[in-house]
Amino acid sequence: MSSRRWRESSSINISEEQITQLLSTLRQLLPEIPHSHSHKASSAAKVLKQTCNYIKTLHREVDDLSDRLSQLLATIDADSAEAAIIRSLLT
Repeated sequence: MSSRRWRESSSINISEEQITQLLSTLRQLLPEIPHSHSHKASSAAKVLKQTCNYIKTLHREVDDLSDRLSQLLATIDADSAEAAIIRSLLT
C-alpha cells in the first residue's frame, strides 16, 4: 500500500504541511541530518531513517552509561558521597 493511500485510509489526518514541519524540526534537532530539500519523498525517508538510527545510538549510549554507573556503585562504599551522586543520576 502506498504511503498516500495509507494516509488517506488512516483515521489520523496528517497534512503535508505537518509532515514538512516535522521533517524540518527533525533536521534542526539531529546533528547528522543534512539540511537539503531535494527529492522530497526520498529526503523524508532518509530523514526518518537517520532519526531512527540516531535514537538507537542514544539508547545504546544510555545503556552503556547505566552499566558503567552500576559498576561504579558496586565498587564504592554505599554510604559515600560518590554513591549518593551516582544514585541521584540513576533516578
